Amino acid sequence: MFRGVHHVAVICSDYQVSKDFYVNKLGLSVMKEVYRKERNSYKVDLALHDRYVIELFSFPNTPERPSFPEACGLRHLAFSVEDVEQTVAILEEKGILVEEIRVDPMTNKRFTFFQDPDKLPIEIYEL
Repeated sequence: MFRGVHHVAVICSDYQVSKDFYVNKLGLSVMKEVYRKERNSYKVDLALHDRYVIELFSFPNTPERPSFPEACGLRHLAFSVEDVEQTVAILEEKGILVEEIRVDPMTNKRFTFFQDPDKLPIEIYEL
């Protein structure tokens, strides 16, 4: 039946700020970008290591939504990393605030959270 997760769609409040964040700070690459005039909306397909992972959308007048990890709905977007401490250092060098590193009591793996420009929680989880 299911073969994997195809992508995650994110609607942002400021397209250029969010595109810069995901591309220039997190290192995702642009696969395809279009402006849809009839919807006054940009859409960019982003890849991680050449694998399509995120659709980033802009729409005019989007309503705000609570976006902390315990809000109802999508809890967070998680990226796996080889070394959480090293990744935290890289993110902090780019001006991204990162929470303290925690340890998952079930797996003994280290993880932490940071936020995108619209406060979408993003997790980094050590392999």
